[in-house]
Amino acid sequence: MSGLFGYLVVRALSGFAGLLPEPAVRRLGYGVGYLMSFTARRGRAMAERHQRRIQGPEVDARRAARRVFGYYGRYYAETFWIRPRRREEILATCEIENIETLRAAVAAPPGIVLAVAHLGNWEAAGLRAAAEGAPVLAAAEGLSNQRLVGWFVRMREVMGIEVVLVRRGARVTEALARRLEEGGVVALLFDRDLKGRGIRVTLFGEETTLPAGPLTLALRTGAIVLPAGVYHREGAGHVFHIHPPLAVPAEGSFDERVQEGTQRLAVVLEEMIRRAPEQWHVLQPVWPTDREER
Repeated sequence: MSGLFGYLVVRALSGFAGLLPEPAVRRLGYGVGYLMSFTARRGRAMAERHQRRIQGPEVDARRAARRVFGYYGRYYAETFWIRPRRREEILATCEIENIETLRAAVAAPPGIVLAVAHLGNWEAAGLRAAAEGAPVLAAAEGLSNQRLVGWFVRMREVMGIEVVLVRRGARVTEALARRLEEGGVVALLFDRDLKGRGIRVTLFGEETTLPAGPLTLALRTGAIVLPAGVYHREGAGHVFHIHPPLAVPAEGSFDERVQEGTQRLAVVLEEMIRRAPEQWHVLQPVWPTDREER
C-alpha cells in the first residue's frame, strides 16, 4: 500500500485493534492470517518449502504453512494493539529465559549486538529489553510511504526501540557502531539476506548467505553478540530465550573472522527456529534454490 490510502488503512486497523481486549486481538489476528494463507499462494508455497527444510519431508507442510500465516497475523494484530498505557500489561505477560545472561551483558563494558530473527513478535523484545536497562537501537528499511514510516517509527518508540532508517545517504553503520561504543544495545535481524550479497554459510544443510552486520559491528567495536529467540506463548504474552554470548573468533583476518562468526551464528539460528518452526514467518526466498523456484 502506498500514499495516503495505505496510511489511512493502517491507522484504521490500528484504531480498531486498539478498541479490543487482548484475547480478541490475538485470536482475530491469528484467524485473519490463517485465512490469508488461502489467497497468498506464492507466500504459502515458500512457507511450505521452508517448513519441509526445517522439519523434514514427513511434515504436513501445507498445515504448517497456514500456521505460519496465522502467527504472522497475530504479530501484526499485536503491533496494531500496542498503546503506551498497555506497557505494564505487556511486560507482565513476558518471560525472559536465561535473564542472568542478559543482565551480565548489560553490565559489561562493551555494547551488545542483540541478534534476533523473524520469530514470534520480535519487536516486543524491545520493550522487555528496555525494562531491563537495555534500550534498543534498531535499523529499519526506509519505505517510500513517509507517513507509514513515521507511524512505524512512533510505534517502535512505544516499544522502547529507537530506529535509524536505512535509506540513501544515511550513515546507518556509523550510528549503530557509535551506540555500541557508548555501551548501548543494537538489535539486528540476521536471518534474511534479501540481496544475496552477505556471508556464505550452511543453514539447515544448504548453502546460503546471511547478513554480515552482527559480526562486522562486533569486531569493529568489541561488542558482545547475544542471540535471542522471541516466541509467542499459546495464550497471552511472549517468551524471550537468551542464548549464551556468541564466541566471536579471535584469530585470522577480519574477513575470516566475520565468515567463521557468521557460520557460528547460523548454527544458533537453526536452534532458534527448531524451537518453534511455525513461528518463523519468513515468506521470501532464503536459500538460492528458493529463488530459482520462483
